[in-house]
Amino acid sequence: MLSAGPRSVAAMVQSIELLLDERAEDALRAAWSALADAGLPSLATHPGDSNRPHVTVAVTEGAGFPAAAGALRAVFEGWGLAVNGLAAVVGAPVLFGGHRHRWVLARQLVPSRPLLTLHAAVHRALRLDAPDAAVIEQTLPDRWTPHLSLARRMPAERLGEALTLLDPEPLPCRIAGARLWDSVAKTVVPLA
Repeated sequence: MLSAGPRSVAAMVQSIELLLDERAEDALRAAWSALADAGLPSLATHPGDSNRPHVTVAVTEGAGFPAAAGALRAVFEGWGLAVNGLAAVVGAPVLFGGHRHRWVLARQLVPSRPLLTLHAAVHRALRLDAPDAAVIEQTLPDRWTPHLSLARRMPAERLGEALTLLDPEPLPCRIAGARLWDSVAKTVVPLA
């Protein structure tokens, strides 16, 4: 599947991210490692405690998301993320970008009705409690492609090789948490 794709991580200032259960996170980290072991681009090479598999649900290139932290916690608490999680499925590989023949390789998070409803609730909370936050278009409801990034800047000529290293089977999982990531301050604030 080809898409317009996400913005460059370097441009991100703040993002709201969903986190998966431990089994799914381990499986995605194994995919990162398989790519890195083959000498391919991989998120395994990004150091830092905050580097973990996640699904970005909202991004602003300015500030403002912390103003909605309380409302976002209420949304995630209402969905029981910290207690039961939300059932989800990690699906097929997807590609974003293609700028200069380099791609973002990811796996789709199947956009179920509960996931899309949760996503809309997050954006509703942001509109009400952080109205000055300029949310980038690709993360808005009806424009969002839920995914888990595996590699950035994947050369076009190595995409086939990269795909052979990935387990194509659907991976049932649970969305088990959420966080606010500030890429400038390099801080993570748990939201669920």
